[in-house]
Amino acid sequence: MRVENPLHVNGLVLPALMTELLNTGRWRHPGDEVLRDLMPWFESPLDFLTSVEWMRRESGSLAVFADDPPSSHLFREARGSTATASVELPWLDAEQAVLIAVNRIPGDDVAMALDYRTDAADPQIVASDFWTDPQQCSWRIVTPTFSQLVEILQLGNVVERPSVGDVS
Repeated sequence: MRVENPLHVNGLVLPALMTELLNTGRWRHPGDEVLRDLMPWFESPLDFLTSVEWMRRESGSLAVFADDPPSSHLFREARGSTATASVELPWLDAEQAVLIAVNRIPGDDVAMALDYRTDAADPQIVASDFWTDPQQCSWRIVTPTFSQLVEILQLGNVVERPSVGDVS
């Protein structure tokens, strides 16, 4: 079933490109090796969230962590609307983020997110970093835009399949 744009998660409109990739089944994991090349600091395997429902469910944890002071400090997640100062990297604004990939191994508590603080139509991509300082998470830029992530991971490419009877 095709879902029409706009799709919302956490009150944020998913980029049109994300909606297209979800609708066509092209938002998929590119392989652990590809992600390791893109994010050399990132040591845990990720699973891509391949449905809006899954993104909504996982992104709900952002508010939970942001509203709990010890978790907020550990995961560096805050609500921009209630913060006493501007929420900037290495912190994640839980109200301006949507998780798009999460830990494959339960308990690793790592993720990749759309970060709408830069652009609502083509947000930057950030990922958690617990390896540089194991005592506290830092959110790091993966790519300046979602469209750049898609290009690097070659997810926008449509592979032409030969018709029945074509000989290669």
